[in-house]
This record gives sequence, C-alpha cells and structure tokens, in this order.
Amino acid sequence: MKIVRADLHQVRLPLVHEFQTSSHRKGFLEHLLVELTDEDGRTGWGEIACPSDPFFAPDTVATSWHVATTYLLPAVVGRSVSSAPEVSGAYAKVRGHQFAKAGVDVAAWSLWSARQGVPLSAALGGTRSSVVAGVSLGIEKTIDDLLEQVHHHHVGSGYPRVKLKIQPGWDVEPVHAVRAAFGDDLLLHVDANGAYSDSPEHLTALRALDGFGLTMIEQPFAPRAFTTSAEFQRSVRTPVCLDESIDTVDDLRTAQALGSGRVLNVKVSRMGGLSTALAAHDLAVEFGWPAWVGGMHEFGVGRAANVALSSLSGFTMPSDVSASEKYYARDVTTPITAVGGIVAVSALPGLGVEVDREFLVQNRVRAEGFTA
Repeated sequence: MKIVRADLHQVRLPLVHEFQTSSHRKGFLEHLLVELTDEDGRTGWGEIACPSDPFFAPDTVATSWHVATTYLLPAVVGRSVSSAPEVSGAYAKVRGHQFAKAGVDVAAWSLWSARQGVPLSAALGGTRSSVVAGVSLGIEKTIDDLLEQVHHHHVGSGYPRVKLKIQPGWDVEPVHAVRAAFGDDLLLHVDANGAYSDSPEHLTALRALDGFGLTMIEQPFAPRAFTTSAEFQRSVRTPVCLDESIDTVDDLRTAQALGSGRVLNVKVSRMGGLSTALAAHDLAVEFGWPAWVGGMHEFGVGRAANVALSSLSGFTMPSDVSASEKYYARDVTTPITAVGGIVAVSALPGLGVEVDREFLVQNRVRAEGFTA
C-alpha cells in the first residue's frame, strides 16, 4: 500500500468522572488522532493517547504534536509498504516519543488490515471473539466515594476486576475497605504509578498490601528502579506488575533477568505501537509471565485497537478495555460496549469502529495535513 496523505487531529473530550492518580487529577483529555489515507482512498486511524503533562511518561500532547508533525508524518507520506510494521521504518532514527509513534503504527495496522479485508484482531493473530475487561478507578476524596465507584462498576456493570490507584497515605485503608465491602471473590489489584520509594515507611505500607489477596501490585517504584522492584518482589507473595518500566522488549528481558516482577501490562501507547506490543506479548508467553492490555483512557480509536490486541491468547488476565461510557458521554467513534464485563471483538475489517467525523471536528482543537 502507498500512504498518500496523513492528517493529525487534536481532540478534547470531557471525562464523565474526574480521575486522580498519584500524580494529578484530570477532568478532560486531549488526544491526537492520526488519519492515514492510501492510494485507493481508504483510511486508517490511530490514537496518540499521551497525557497533557509529563507525569506518566516524558511524552505530552505538545511534544507528541511536534514530533508527529515534524518527523513522523512527513516521513510516512509517499511511502509504499507491503505490511504494517514496515511503516515504522520510515522514522526508525527517531528515538523515544513512544506515544507519537504508537498513533502512527496503529493507523498503519488499521489501514493495512482494512485493505486485506480482515479484522485488526485477525491481522494481529488474535483468536478470541470476546475479551474480559477490567475497570480502573482513581483516587477518590473519601473512602465512601471509592466504595460507591466500586459498587457501580463491579456490582452494577459486572466488571470482574477492579484496579485501584494508590499513593503514599492512600493505600492500606482503601484496599482494606474495598475487601471488607466486596469480599475475596473480587479480582482486585492496585496501581501506584511509581509513587513509592525504597524508604522504610513506603516499603512497610506496600508489604502490608500483601495480606489482601491482590492479583498484583502494579508499578510500585519508578520506571528504572529494576533492582528495587526485584528486592521487593522477593519479599512478598503478591506478583509485581511492571508498566512504566517496560518501554521496549529489551526492558522486559532486563526485568525478567533481575526478577523485577511477574506480570506484564502491555500498553500500546507506552511501547510505540502494536508492532512492539506484539513482540512483548510473545516474549511474556516465553517467560511464562501472565499479561494483560493496559489503557490510557483512550477514545474509541485507541480503545478499539486495545480490544483487538486483547484477543491474543497470551493475554490471560482482564484488560483495561472497559466500555466507552465509563469515560465519555459521547465518543469520537461508534462506542465500545461491555455486557457483564465482556467486550466483543469486532469482526469487521480494519479497526472495527467508525469515526464520527462531524463530532470529531466539533471537538477538535487543531489539525494539520500532509500530502505526497
């Protein structure tokens, strides 16, 4: 296929419910949507789901816009390729900026699978027709507020797994409260987003979580703290899940060699796209690590790609592919839906969702196009 045009759209949508992590609180998201067009007029969509601020990763909306418009999109326009992974060769010299790369890579996969007349899930090697979804809940103002959110999403909507964001001072008490209210049958895990250090106070709190039957403690330490994570993993029964620590498959090899964790969160955005995510999936299977697909509160474009990826057999734990309505009153695509915590994998060619171009334009902050 030959890519003859590329467009970048910056879109802002309000969240249904404000979301707080250990670093910040947000009431809306601005993501960048990548649109690639081939010589036959087909389009493929990808999403640069980077945060506005450099707290989760160095990437931001501003840096991703700059890198995408200055380096990535000009490089892919006019390029002919025989497979989706070849598109990344156009910008192989660009280091870092995984979120921007991910948007372009996903758009290429979406376009290529549409040209082949196959669903994106099948193009990736997925085998499932549906996937189990989990829900991620932020830090609330009170324990009662948190319990209300867990009840709404676990009991009311049927999500079997609940992830709680934690930070120093908001960890043992909320986890204890949720366990006491909802029992041991709830699949429960916590995510610190690297907020803890190896101080005695922090380690004491983290080790106290070992008694609550959690499925995992996700990213307790800073991204490069592989040895600290390994020492902690040896001291607890609960598996440590690595997220921000794994940008590349080489990071995963390092983590496995050191024993820094036992579970992998594969995020398409964090790893630069579906091509690297596939390689991480395969390596996790080789290592015997349980894996699941994480999310960045994607709009429907990125969420559909995550669902397609979740259909691969190596993703054995509930993934962050909950319904669009959990985050957005109206999405930029036909919504992703969940029934009893189960999300159907689209059987339509390509990405499997339709972009609502009129709604996109209504909520667009800026746009830029490139032609061959």
